[in-house]
Amino acid sequence: MYDLSQLERQLAEFTSSMFDEGFLDDQFNHLQQLQDESNPEFVVEVVNLFFEDAERLLNELAKTLIGAQRVQKVCIAFRNYCEEQNVEGCLKILQEIKQECSLIKSKFETLFKMEQQVFACRRLG
Repeated sequence: MYDLSQLERQLAEFTSSMFDEGFLDDQFNHLQQLQDESNPEFVVEVVNLFFEDAERLLNELAKTLIGAQRVQKVCIAFRNYCEEQNVEGCLKILQEIKQECSLIKSKFETLFKMEQQVFACRRLG
């Protein structure tokens, strides 16, 4: 059986590795400071709320997509990672969502400029 000091050391090492790997930042430290003996599950509750909110928001985004199929696919993957509470997967897919949204925005801008040119030519001619 583990003793308390060994468990605390393992917890500290694991938490430190999560910071080193970029999974956590100072915001997590702030959350931990708000946790005390009267509410020992505070951080767990906040993290669970994050995953629930993220999943809900992604579901809403997926419902309102405007035919952006690639964005929809990565949103679905993100939702799956949220359901699994897979932080690493969520962070990876979140970057993909940002990239896909940026790419589709650029594509739409080009599409709309081309449409405007076609409409202008039709009016002139």
